[in-house]
Amino acid sequence: MKLRIGNWTPLLLVFSFAVFILTQTRVFAQAGGADTYKSKCAMCHGADGLAETPTGKMMKVPSFKSPEAAKASDSAMIDETKNGKSKMPAYKDKLTDAQIKDVVAYIRTLQK
Repeated sequence: MKLRIGNWTPLLLVFSFAVFILTQTRVFAQAGGADTYKSKCAMCHGADGLAETPTGKMMKVPSFKSPEAAKASDSAMIDETKNGKSKMPAYKDKLTDAQIKDVVAYIRTLQK
């Protein structure tokens, strides 16, 4: 049985399009997460996530690069963002679930 490249072309195009869509979705989510982080989180947590801002130092905000933060699950970080923790306010009425998820994904990029 001989297969020709032409027979695989439609399947290859569909696969390529699917990969492109998945990649772009992740890129847009990270961009949205970065924008939300900068406007809602960076004042305390710092642009780099180290929490070395005046407010972060005053409130003893932990660094996102700490071992505890790195080990925290996404669901725990989402819950803390939604409901607040310690002096951090709740964002469940200020951000959508998608925005919170995107922020957590962005925070993961700061931890690398």
